[in-house]
Amino acid sequence: MNRQEISAIAHTDHPIANPLSLGSVDQLLDRALRPDDRRVLDLGCGNASWLIRALSTRPLLVADGVDTDTATLARTRRSLDAGLADRLTLHDGDARDFRAAQGYDLVLSVGSVHAFGGREATLDALAKHLAPGGRVLFGDGFWEREPNKATLDLGFVAADHDTLADTVDAVVAAGWTPIYGHVSTQQEWDDYEWSWSGSLARWALEHPDHPDGAEALATAQAHRTGWLRGYRGVLGLVTLLLQRTDQAA
Repeated sequence: MNRQEISAIAHTDHPIANPLSLGSVDQLLDRALRPDDRRVLDLGCGNASWLIRALSTRPLLVADGVDTDTATLARTRRSLDAGLADRLTLHDGDARDFRAAQGYDLVLSVGSVHAFGGREATLDALAKHLAPGGRVLFGDGFWEREPNKATLDLGFVAADHDTLADTVDAVVAAGWTPIYGHVSTQQEWDDYEWSWSGSLARWALEHPDHPDGAEALATAQAHRTGWLRGYRGVLGLVTLLLQRTDQAA
């Protein structure tokens, strides 16, 4: 199974592909979107869950989502009702290559730093798509505490993340002002990780004769062990609502 197939199954019971509850997502969107906002972009949208939640209660909003996972985008398109399908356009491709004729009132990128090559590169890419006065909703990992050998043995690199304070300082130094933020709780992390490994394991147990069943079960077990023994309570996620410091609202 490739990474995208595994991810699709693993997120069956947790449609937000990050350790965030639906309540936290809605709260962040409520903070981020102003009454006169009309255009939203998600770079690295996955199954477009953020965009769908934003559109579902804001009938004047239109949105674009970009992702390389063509199978997930195709499933999302098929699942949209007519009212949302008319207002949500999903683009297959690299988020770094996406271009639009107009800017956006809100640009999202939560947990997709790897796709742009780092935090600063991600923020630079998001800024290029903003309309005047626009905002960014940006999610990035940070170290809740210093990673130990068990964490690093999983493939994490200590230099890839900073503390929460240093992460925010770096965002500010890059020219942004945080106007809201959410740090994912341990409960949100636990729900996400149990759902991830559990959904994949359940699929494997329900498809014992599938040629990928044994691989899926082994992947679920390895992921669960890596989380519990490696990065639980070590890796955090902060989602920041940002505006350019030199840009008036």
